[in-house]
Amino acid sequence: MKKISLFILALLISTELLYAQQALLQSGPMVGYATFKEVMLWVQTKEAAQVHVVYFNTQKPQERLQSAKHTTKAEQAFATHIPVAVTEGQQYQYELYINDQKVVLNHPLTFQSQTLWQHRKDPPAFRFVFGTCAYVNEPEVDRPGKPYGGEYGIFEQIRAKKPDFMLWGGDNVYLREVDWDTRSGILHRYTHTRSLPEAQALLGSVHHYAIWDDHDFGPDNSDASFWMKETTLEAFKLFWANPNYVDATYGTFFWNDAQFFLLDNRYFKTAPDSKTTEPTILGEAQFQWLVQALKYSKAPFKFVVMGGQFLNNSPNCLDAAWCENYLRHTAERQRIIDAIRDEGITGVIFLTGDRHHSELSVLTEGVNYPLYDLTSSPLTSGGAGERGRNEGNTLRVPDTYYGERNFAVLDISGERLDRRLNITLFDNQGKQLWQHQIKANELK
Repeated sequence: MKKISLFILALLISTELLYAQQALLQSGPMVGYATFKEVMLWVQTKEAAQVHVVYFNTQKPQERLQSAKHTTKAEQAFATHIPVAVTEGQQYQYELYINDQKVVLNHPLTFQSQTLWQHRKDPPAFRFVFGTCAYVNEPEVDRPGKPYGGEYGIFEQIRAKKPDFMLWGGDNVYLREVDWDTRSGILHRYTHTRSLPEAQALLGSVHHYAIWDDHDFGPDNSDASFWMKETTLEAFKLFWANPNYVDATYGTFFWNDAQFFLLDNRYFKTAPDSKTTEPTILGEAQFQWLVQALKYSKAPFKFVVMGGQFLNNSPNCLDAAWCENYLRHTAERQRIIDAIRDEGITGVIFLTGDRHHSELSVLTEGVNYPLYDLTSSPLTSGGAGERGRNEGNTLRVPDTYYGERNFAVLDISGERLDRRLNITLFDNQGKQLWQHQIKANELK
């Protein structure tokens, strides 16, 4: 009898410890970048705690591996990055431990390493999701009236498409007036958004890369003059796990044979009507890096990812507050187009957001090949509805406009010298809206 009582007591203590550590989890874990030899994980706790992961190759579940132990700190919003060593071309499962106690979650935790295909075989087919504008309501500080965010089930719809990774194209966080002026406010907003329950399964089982736009950088339509940009830059790097930052938030990554160029359209941006300095979005250093990096790349598809639309030529976008795009910086926009043409850079496709509607635009004049711009917006923010349908973008591919919540799935497949990109737009219930295919050989 005494032995049974001790066993029950031990079980109760063990269960209490288990749920105590689970209660310390604020958000995540999230899977960040993947390379051949390393994957980055991310997690946030509610107070200072020691965290680590145990993981295993799904083909060798008996060989359990463990990351280093990291202590979360208040000055870093109790968030931390956990790098793990991997072998190329493998699938893994992992477990999160807080204070040496396993955290039991009701969704799978998985990641993968990239495949070493070069000089060996055709590059593997892969799938990624692109989306922008994710508003998470907080009624106490939101504008009065109808909630601006909603239908968060879209994140489960995205996970159901089984992408290899998700690419967040900006406005992934919406800083409010109460957030802009303090570090604590900025970190609160990032924490509040990242803690959305409906997003946790997606965060924990799919790789994530990100850029920012105005709302996760600062106020609406903000530029380089934003007084807290060093703090929002710190928050961006703290809450995302991109593989590199050349400067500010811009950088690049590969997935199989595709290369992604993640641009920063805020940190260096000046007013489009500036009289005392050359109007710019990228700044000279980022512009030169982009051109040289594109020219160096051998990827059949080179995805240039930026927060605002690049090709949309609607005259409304020259002055309307709700239509801020690259047309306002016409000279730099043309300079980029000319550089792609004159340098003989192949395979460029722009991925953009911001506009709260989706569409596919294509430029065919003054270029060496059709230059596409896929806009996907919004995820959970308010949709533009019919507002943008007749705004005058003459470059829009017919029947690709959609003004409600949505996401784009991009599939790349085919033999090495005959790669194909298939773009499919889905509504927030996972219903297909339209599809468009682009062959790499057409972008030369």
